Amino acid sequence: MINAEPTMADGTGARSDAPSHPQRHIGTRRISFEESLTGLPKYFACDEDLIMSHAIGSLSAVFPDGEDYFVRSVRAFRDEIVDPELRAQVSGFIGQEAMHGREHRLLNDRLDELGYPTKRVERFTRWGLSVRERVMSPTANLATTAALEHFTATLAEIILSDPEARRLIGSREVVDLFLWHALEECEHKAVAFDVFKAVGGTERTRVWIMNYTTFTFLGGMALQVAAAMARDRSTYRAGRLRSSLRRLRSSPFLRREVWDQLRDYNRRDFHPDDRDTDMLLGHWRDDLFGPNGRLNDKIVKSS
Repeated sequence: MINAEPTMADGTGARSDAPSHPQRHIGTRRISFEESLTGLPKYFACDEDLIMSHAIGSLSAVFPDGEDYFVRSVRAFRDEIVDPELRAQVSGFIGQEAMHGREHRLLNDRLDELGYPTKRVERFTRWGLSVRERVMSPTANLATTAALEHFTATLAEIILSDPEARRLIGSREVVDLFLWHALEECEHKAVAFDVFKAVGGTERTRVWIMNYTTFTFLGGMALQVAAAMARDRSTYRAGRLRSSLRRLRSSPFLRREVWDQLRDYNRRDFHPDDRDTDMLLGHWRDDLFGPNGRLNDKIVKSS
């Protein structure tokens, strides 16, 4: 078990006096999970858990077009960024998010073959985000990206730090994909936030957008999972749903501290780097991509 509990940036619980845009390693890893996903079983979560399989499938379904939206939201302000370090981080952010979208589309393709409504959700997500971009200002879309990046960074921390969370995901192929995604989400967790602040985004907009996003994102995901399960015949098999609900109650993803971490975003002096995840990142960079990294065989070699 990894003993790498995130702390406040200076280790004391107080804000650090570090520079506004410290150097961060945000590199683009060209990676492919396509071959390993071909044999994925329908209920891939631990113990073929019904709810967990559908929850992961629903989350993956919104990632590709969500990641594209994040890229567009940040890229819209790239020319306004004067700090060279932040500009470099934006480039890394764009590269990483583009790869996340590509690999989750591959997972979604496989889940679609297995009967999950992932492609339908992709289309609906794409439409919904296009409407959002038309009716909201570029700054509000950037604030939405920063808010959702806090959601993904929080989820990523759980996956990286809690062995039980990884066990519940189940299939080694899906765990590996989510570990890679989680590592990079933690690496670039502050980029959209820093761009928002750098271009003059206000505290009022930041907090209001987070409150709105919390309601719409969590509510939308719950409805999406429920709709997918309603179409699944296994949901109606005796005892299947009941046992899955019983396991869900003890899930590390639903602990009170997760909610507290999400709501910490509304603190006036909040910054994503307040939670120091450097030890966690160091461990997983070595475990996944070090000399004997478990995902080195997934790296696409340059031709």
